[in-house]
Amino acid sequence: MQLSEQELIRRKKLEDLRTLGVEPYPAALYPVNHTSKKAKNEYEEGKQVIIAGRLMSARIQGKASFAELQDSEGRIQVYFNRDEICPGDDKTKYNDIFKKLIDLGDFIGIEGELFTTQVGEKTVMVKDFTLLSKTLRPLPLPKTDADGNIHDGFTDPELRYRMRYVDLVVNPQVKDVFVKRTKLFTAMRNFFNDKGYFEVETPVLQPIPGGAAARPFITHHNSLDIPLYMRIANELYLKRLIVGGFDGVYEFSKNFRNEGMDRTHNPEFTAMEIYVAYKDYNWMMEFTENLLEYCATQVNGTTEATFGEHKVDFKAPYARVTMTDAIKQFTGFDITGKTEDELRAAAVEMGIEVDDTMGKGKLIDEMFGEKCEGNFIQPTFITDYPKDMSPLCKAHRDNPELTERFELMVCGKEIANAYSELNDPIDQRERFEAQLALAARGDVEATEFIDQDFLRALEFGMPPTSGLGIGMDRLIMFLTNNQSIQEVLFFPQMKPEKKQVELNDDEKVVFEILKKQTPIALPTLKEAAGLSNKKWDKAIKGLTAKKVAKVEKTGDDLIVTAL
Repeated sequence: MQLSEQELIRRKKLEDLRTLGVEPYPAALYPVNHTSKKAKNEYEEGKQVIIAGRLMSARIQGKASFAELQDSEGRIQVYFNRDEICPGDDKTKYNDIFKKLIDLGDFIGIEGELFTTQVGEKTVMVKDFTLLSKTLRPLPLPKTDADGNIHDGFTDPELRYRMRYVDLVVNPQVKDVFVKRTKLFTAMRNFFNDKGYFEVETPVLQPIPGGAAARPFITHHNSLDIPLYMRIANELYLKRLIVGGFDGVYEFSKNFRNEGMDRTHNPEFTAMEIYVAYKDYNWMMEFTENLLEYCATQVNGTTEATFGEHKVDFKAPYARVTMTDAIKQFTGFDITGKTEDELRAAAVEMGIEVDDTMGKGKLIDEMFGEKCEGNFIQPTFITDYPKDMSPLCKAHRDNPELTERFELMVCGKEIANAYSELNDPIDQRERFEAQLALAARGDVEATEFIDQDFLRALEFGMPPTSGLGIGMDRLIMFLTNNQSIQEVLFFPQMKPEKKQVELNDDEKVVFEILKKQTPIALPTLKEAAGLSNKKWDKAIKGLTAKKVAKVEKTGDDLIVTAL
């Protein structure tokens, strides 16, 4: 493993600490009794405190030094005085251990007493300190100049997501997003529990991927010698529990879909689904708007939230628009009673890309997604979806071509989906068979399986039921003003990390120029590098051989691009 100069220095300090009899990774409990926040909020002059955290800054001034300690609740200033720490003749602990062998980022424990500096800052006077963990890599600490401008910030999204542990340390504001995420889950649980609904768990590994139209991840169970599918939805299992006699069940489920990744989709995501017996989708609309009003208030202290350029208000009630009316409003086309061929022709006329695998439901879904979805900024229920789009939903009581379904749109994105659940087992079987036919035509989003056990459960009888699903990741994006799902997941899925390539000094010179300006004409790069012809030839050949750069001919010019 190639180590940087800083890493080598820190490892040498590790050896020096052990030579002095200091264990850099002690096993014993450290008796913390205050956090930085508690020490400041419950401040008393001269109060004895024991705190612990990372050393994040230090201003060493001979026999005395000021530093900052960061723990889970913030930062506090600490004051190291040589004679307070080392009252006897031996000053090793301050002069050698603190000043020379402790680095920024190290975890230390401090015993001391509170006082206020002349400028009014609450500070801990250090009476003793203990090294709790030595860091072997330097933190990428941002620097703030006299004008308040931040330099060398840890801002590269790929690095931040890949090394979230570093991101949380050096960008403390990131933690606030995840604190709010936990508040959201807690608020939602409290809302359901107060109404007497029951939290449950259902299988993640399933013999049949059901409850949604999505491509699953597939694995194999060696002992049973059968394929298993990672859960794409938990809907069919929760409905089985309604059949079994529960009046209301909910689950926060990790779902997995083997599909594309973008700013609003991760292959692993969290959904909440709830099913309540003897209810319909009209009841569920009112339930949903009251739920989200409550959650927004619990998370942010207000029903209002900012998302990009939009101000969104989650206060109930929300507007209700049928899908037919939405498409008519934004395209002028009425989908009522139209055949598949008529829908396809209309979609083509609207400039929507279509293919032969698309049935009526998919064509209507594309029309709505392309032409209507983005127009709904404030929370709006889109209701009464065509039957072809909703294989698990009950037919509309007033129009058998439609279903009793709604989706909640916010800022042009769906965050909730709900039905009056289909509980007619014969109708359900016919819907599943229609999905099979679509899958046979090549529709990759249509389900390829019929869950015979679920149909058997329905044949034992399921009461009238309404179900609701909410994408928790997307909802917290709206409540924390984050445009990317990666910002609200501790550890989003990433491409494999590229192996670090070792470059010699001349290759580094060329590559640093190339990183700042790519692509670049080869003669321009050679001139900027300032190397002799021999060194230049070796350097450019080395970069291409190590596959960190490529040279291509474009017209009469040779162009170099960083890879």
